[in-house]
Amino acid sequence: MHTNHTLHTLMREATRLTQTGQLNAATQALQRALGAGITGSRAPATPTPQGADPSLILDGYVFETGERATAPPDGETQQQDPGDAHAPSDQGAFSSGSHTHAGITRRYKLYAPPRAAERATALVVMLHGCTQNPDDFAAGTGMNVIAQEQGFMVLYPEQGREGNPQSCWNWFKHNHQKRGSGEPALIASLTQSLVQQHGIDPHRVFVAGLSAGGAMAAILGASYPDIFTAVGVHSGLPSGSASNAAEALMVMKSGGGGGPVTAPVASRPIPTIVFHGDKDSTVHARNGEKVLAAALGDRGERLPTGTATTHASTVAQGVSQRGRRFTRTSYCNEAGTPLAEHWVLHGAGHAWSGGSTNGSYTDSSGPDASREMMRFFFSQPQRQAH
Repeated sequence: MHTNHTLHTLMREATRLTQTGQLNAATQALQRALGAGITGSRAPATPTPQGADPSLILDGYVFETGERATAPPDGETQQQDPGDAHAPSDQGAFSSGSHTHAGITRRYKLYAPPRAAERATALVVMLHGCTQNPDDFAAGTGMNVIAQEQGFMVLYPEQGREGNPQSCWNWFKHNHQKRGSGEPALIASLTQSLVQQHGIDPHRVFVAGLSAGGAMAAILGASYPDIFTAVGVHSGLPSGSASNAAEALMVMKSGGGGGPVTAPVASRPIPTIVFHGDKDSTVHARNGEKVLAAALGDRGERLPTGTATTHASTVAQGVSQRGRRFTRTSYCNEAGTPLAEHWVLHGAGHAWSGGSTNGSYTDSSGPDASREMMRFFFSQPQRQAH
């Protein structure tokens, strides 16, 4: 009881400090709690790896005070697991593998539809949220079912606890926010390796994610517009919205504040589709507006109505088959090329819209985010070779 009381006291104090802009003090408060050995109820049962800094976990949020030590062998390798169980041939194959880049190794799963080897196909990279894994995310989003129907491949990189105790992609750490560094470099390297290995069309490679995975998808789009043709961000945050734990807490809760942008801005705004519940209490919906603004070339600010002279927009109100109301705003350029879509899910929380209850963090009552993302992705014109 005493530990729980202290936990909530420190959480309130850290929140108060971040809301008033006292980020250094907020970080110190978190570090004092860490020194006291306090963890939330969702803390992993596994011990902290030797040589790694422990983390403070408050109400499902992970705040790391230092870099985790990793020592995989250097050099880039990729290994498919021949012992992995495959789906029947008429269902496609869901195989496992691992990939190493610049001393970081992560596992992944890859779905290939039937007869994928017979033709150049598209690839969508799906980045799971905190506490999730590839199997859970595939089940919840239903993306493999769509891939089987439409004939594209799906890659699910896995963030294990060796990288983050809650299996979150480290979107809020400066060394994981730019080209050629950390997790973005690893995911880009893995993506390029699979494109070459499987003869995937390099002009039809997309990335999408939920929550922390959505934030990492935005970083990948900004950092590697030469690899990814379009981006899907569900309940996520814009690239460079936080550079430490205290800023992460502030932008997640309010959608405002944070320090200067630390992640790169893409050389060209990358086509982006955004889904966000307006009752999301984990990642404030204002973050979705900022993802949209970045996609339209207005970095980090709400897009004022009627001021985007280079964008044509249409607004549609709708209700899903299961009763979820939504507002969809679509943007295109003067030639009619789709630039962005923003789906506001009215009354929805922090969950994948239209997802299956077979996976975690899903809202089956909403419009099908997976199918709408693939429609948006495939509506993009073929890029010219560089």
